[in-house]
Amino acid sequence: MTRKVLILLGTKKGAFILESDTHRRSWKLRGPFCETWPINHVVADEERGVIYGGGGNEWFGPAVWKSEDLGESWTHSSEGLAYAAGEEPVKSVWSLARGRDGLYAGVEPAGLFRSADGGLSWEHVAGLRAHPSRPDWHPGGGGLILHSLIPHPEDQKQIWVGISAAGVFYTADGGATWEPRNRGTRADFLPEDQRYPEYGQCVHCIVMAPTKPNRLYQQNHCGMYRSEDGGQKWESIETGLPSSFGFPAAVHPRDPETVFLLPLNGDIAGRYVPDAKAAVWRSRDGGKNWQDLREGLPQENTFFGVLRQAMATDRLDPVGVYFGTNTGMLYASADEGDRWSCIAQHLPPVYSVETLVVDV
Repeated sequence: MTRKVLILLGTKKGAFILESDTHRRSWKLRGPFCETWPINHVVADEERGVIYGGGGNEWFGPAVWKSEDLGESWTHSSEGLAYAAGEEPVKSVWSLARGRDGLYAGVEPAGLFRSADGGLSWEHVAGLRAHPSRPDWHPGGGGLILHSLIPHPEDQKQIWVGISAAGVFYTADGGATWEPRNRGTRADFLPEDQRYPEYGQCVHCIVMAPTKPNRLYQQNHCGMYRSEDGGQKWESIETGLPSSFGFPAAVHPRDPETVFLLPLNGDIAGRYVPDAKAAVWRSRDGGKNWQDLREGLPQENTFFGVLRQAMATDRLDPVGVYFGTNTGMLYASADEGDRWSCIAQHLPPVYSVETLVVDV
């Protein structure tokens, strides 16, 4: 039996898969898949070896694609991915996550759906959009999207979501009721006396630390944060970073203290890497201290950005770290970020990066 590492990419023109052995020195690219639909997020159910891709747009409509043979063939379904008659139609699927009680999909305009049959059909989790704050949710730069989706690894009733621009919301009863969890996160775009609202923040990305479900990291439009209590309160951990603005975050699969970021230079300064020099920033102590990792990354005239779901880690030892750019480049490190190489280029803009380790 041979172990393979797969990098799963969602892009503007379909899904792609890169494959390597566990040495991660040479990669083979396959794709595009999903009939070159815009695919916002590609994820894997590692227990079953199934790959899902969520995407669509106003022309195609929303759908979740599915492959049960590691990308060789695909089917898709949009059954049930719709709001009630008279509501604004669902435009696309933005995020996917496997929970203990099924597959979840976050969509645009922001809402949550659940599938109990592996993506064949979907049911609206209506409690989220029934929250009293719903009339005050406003689109961020990418639209009114539910982009971060974190089911609790052990308790199927608990889920966290991130919505731009509404903030973080949490349910403890499987989606029947929800509460905002934004205390301590800034909204610098509001008047000074309103910068810490209950909701309305522009969260960019939320990730959960391994072995510590209540440890969450958040990259926000206005800062980088950590929570030790499931988002009931957030603490700024941006000191030492070159910018308070960025989109992606990724965590080490075994060490809750290790987190990776790729800051950008600001929301109105071009949204590219600071000083036009690429770096991934790593903390080994939960965000107290940060180290910039640059070896192998371009250090001049670099104007790419990295989107909110376009960074991931694998579960090997040492951990692999990967990020894709809005200019179609994919960078990889097989040693937890110490050294980098470009393993794919000339791709469509990369929307998401995830990994899958399989024995075949």
